[in-house]
Amino acid sequence: MNDNFSAVKPDRAALMNKFHARLQRYRNLLLRRWWVFLLTIPVAVGVEQWRLANVAPEFTSVGQMIVNIKLNTQSGSIGSLYSEELGNFLGTQAALMQGQTVLSRARDRVASENPGLTSCLVKVDVSVLPKTTIFILRATGPEPQYTQKFLQACMVEYNNMKKEMASHASDATVSGLSDQIQKLDPELNRIDDQLAAFLNTNDAALLQQSTGMNNFLTLLYQRLAEAESQHALLSSMTLDQSLLLEQGQSTTLLRSGGAGDLAAGGNILVNTGVGEQSGLNAANSIGMQYLTIKQQILLLKADKERFAEFLQPLHPRMVSMGENIDRLGRLLVIYRDQSIEQLEARKNALALQITNLQNQCQQIGRENVALARKSAEYDRLQKKSQRVQTLREQLLTSLQMLDVNKEVSPESVTIYQVATDARPQQPLQLRNLFLAGLFGLGLGLGLLLLLDRLDDRMHSFTELQEFFDEEVLGQIPRETSTSISGELPLLASDDLRTAFVESFRNLRSSLLYLNNQSGQHPRKLLVTSSVPDDGKSLIAANLAVSLAIGGSRVLLVDADLRKGSLHKRFNLAASKGLGQMLVEKLDWHSLVLATNISNLGLLPRGQSDKSSTEYFFAADMENFMNEAGKEYDFVIIDTPPVMAADDAATLAPRVDGVIFVVRAEATSARVARASLDLLVQRNAKVLGLVLNSVRAGTGDYHYYDHYKDYHQA
Repeated sequence: MNDNFSAVKPDRAALMNKFHARLQRYRNLLLRRWWVFLLTIPVAVGVEQWRLANVAPEFTSVGQMIVNIKLNTQSGSIGSLYSEELGNFLGTQAALMQGQTVLSRARDRVASENPGLTSCLVKVDVSVLPKTTIFILRATGPEPQYTQKFLQACMVEYNNMKKEMASHASDATVSGLSDQIQKLDPELNRIDDQLAAFLNTNDAALLQQSTGMNNFLTLLYQRLAEAESQHALLSSMTLDQSLLLEQGQSTTLLRSGGAGDLAAGGNILVNTGVGEQSGLNAANSIGMQYLTIKQQILLLKADKERFAEFLQPLHPRMVSMGENIDRLGRLLVIYRDQSIEQLEARKNALALQITNLQNQCQQIGRENVALARKSAEYDRLQKKSQRVQTLREQLLTSLQMLDVNKEVSPESVTIYQVATDARPQQPLQLRNLFLAGLFGLGLGLGLLLLLDRLDDRMHSFTELQEFFDEEVLGQIPRETSTSISGELPLLASDDLRTAFVESFRNLRSSLLYLNNQSGQHPRKLLVTSSVPDDGKSLIAANLAVSLAIGGSRVLLVDADLRKGSLHKRFNLAASKGLGQMLVEKLDWHSLVLATNISNLGLLPRGQSDKSSTEYFFAADMENFMNEAGKEYDFVIIDTPPVMAADDAATLAPRVDGVIFVVRAEATSARVARASLDLLVQRNAKVLGLVLNSVRAGTGDYHYYDHYKDYHQA
């Protein structure tokens, strides 16, 4: 996460620097080429003034139209037949008023009503008065009478066109409604025939019995469920359980009202026919006798077991009780058989009743389904007939109200104020001249931007970094010369040019802390540029002065044998110098001149000779540089520009490093890049760039002037 943050932060800073540098570039561009606006703005204003002076006079007529208050007499959905789309109503009407159809018809109308009137081109403009529904129509033309009549004709023809559109829409609607009514009549007749045919084959009274049959079918299903439940209960119980259950039901029924209530209550046994007349009572009697005898046998057996404890088996009482038990046992078998037969009879009766009820439910269910289908079909036909009839009546009502509405409906937009007399239009001279001035300003800005796009000269430190990958060693601010020759004076120990002095101190520090592969800072330095007038000689001389003031022993060499003038900057006379050393084989020590700066010596160029530069390849030059490098802390060599002569490219490989000077707002980036590539091709080590003559107002330039208090005594 930290890596991402550190990667994003420099990008933002670079973008901000680039933005400020671009603003500063445009500011400098305006300061340098402000005179462009003195050309474009007066020209644009002058052209507009000439156009206004030669334009033909125009006349303007004004009319007004208003949206009417319309009474809506329709009901239901009929009002929508004549309502207009209100979402864009005002805009739509304004477009129609100035449309080609209205203009063409107005032109024909004016021509037919005024045969002797000469036609001309009239421009119609329609606007809406704010917060109202009033249209302002303004016609402008070269002929006043024709302009007024044309505007009036436009308003009249607009109303006529709206009437035709409404009439056409009404006629189309009437025709459509009539067609729909004619299509509904056969449909309604067909449905009536279907109803009549359905009633001929089905009894209407029978269709009304569907609800009663549903109730009867529900009752049958209830009885069937009761019978199935009773049959399942009897089938799952033993004889004794069924007799006990029957005895309990009989007791409950007798307590609630007797046998008559049992029959009247709808008991399931009565429904089967088993309990008719005295059969139910007989069944209950046999079952009760069976249970009674079974109970008596149990009691006798209990008594016999009790008497057997003190009576002998052959005792008359014991024999009598055994005989009674045997007699009752035989009687019990008889009653049990009869009870079983009666129970089976009841089960069979219940089974027959269940079968009968199932058959009835199936038959009545089929009849009920068929009856329901017929009833639903009958209802569907009736509702369809009602819908068609209702739709037909609505269409008839709409047709009648549409005919009435065509006669009483007012226009939606009418003439509120007729066209006024056409009056001369005062040209908006001040506004037009102001707009022309703005146009001239924009034209000037466009020209400046175009020039800036074609200009590859650098104006700031940020722009220099955009064009070059080499390190920037320092920035030298722009200073104004007060001398007649135009040359800037060299640095002095008591120099008051604070920013200028500090910039060279910064350059000196950059070189002192710039170590090479051996761990030492470069000592033999070559100062050059791409083209003349970039300030390389000034940079070389002041850098040498700054190093000497700092306590270093410095030798400044003027290697520009064609136009070198470093001796003039130090106010020294030099008849001999580097050129004579190479040509005449003189000792260079005797040629070094002392300057007014302690620790600084100058080897001037000497007499100019075109062939002197050929000796740069000689061993004497190599020996001189080696010896000077041993005797001085720094050897600074000023050479011709790279593109002007081959001297710099020849000497560059023999020094510890090259300082390349770029002049702000003057050096072409393309030319400087070619010069650097030539130096790299010669295996020269370019230490970095120095941006010379930077405007103090540049956004990314240090404002040393803001800290003058630090430099006061």
